[in-house]
Amino acid sequence: MANPVESEVSRRGVLVGGTATAMIGVLPSGQGQAQPASSDAVRQGFEVSFEVNGKPYSLQLDTRTTLLDALREHIHLTGSKKGCDHGQCGACTVIVNGVRINSCLTLAVMHQDDRITTIEGLGTPEQLHPMQAAFIKHDGYQCGYCTPGQICSAVAVLDEIKAGIPSHVSADLTSPPELTNVEMRERMSGNICRCGAYSNIAEAIAEAAGSKT
Repeated sequence: MANPVESEVSRRGVLVGGTATAMIGVLPSGQGQAQPASSDAVRQGFEVSFEVNGKPYSLQLDTRTTLLDALREHIHLTGSKKGCDHGQCGACTVIVNGVRINSCLTLAVMHQDDRITTIEGLGTPEQLHPMQAAFIKHDGYQCGYCTPGQICSAVAVLDEIKAGIPSHVSADLTSPPELTNVEMRERMSGNICRCGAYSNIAEAIAEAAGSKT
């Protein structure tokens, strides 16, 4: 008498084998096996050219390389920080064609011919950007890890308001928004300061904007 376990294994083997054979029969020639990626393509990567802080760069990159990693690892601009690497903290914020983005969430190859500004491109130790100077004056940082992203985002926030772009808390969508405390905090909500220097950051942005909040 056949062992029930052996009989079950035998039936399962027949079913699996038959299914595999049927699938191979319906696949076009060559699709029954995994096709290895071209070693030349992996080694050479993809060429992308863009402008960073006013300087042209042309890089050969793996297509999976994020803009953040391209800036930090290939151009060696390490001001932009990798915090959460999920677009939730804002430490990697840079300005692309005048618009702030989380550079950890976008691929470098998507930015052909774009103009990118990082914290290094806003000012120098000898000639600070007004926003940088305001952050220093108002102690808008503690550990400083989030500060590059905070400053880049703050600069873009003032440009957004100047351009009349509303936010979720703008009272009137047909008129240019005002830089109120609520408006500014809403627009900066994507930049997390784990040290909690938010009130100082707000004061710095208000001074850089030349307004009181």
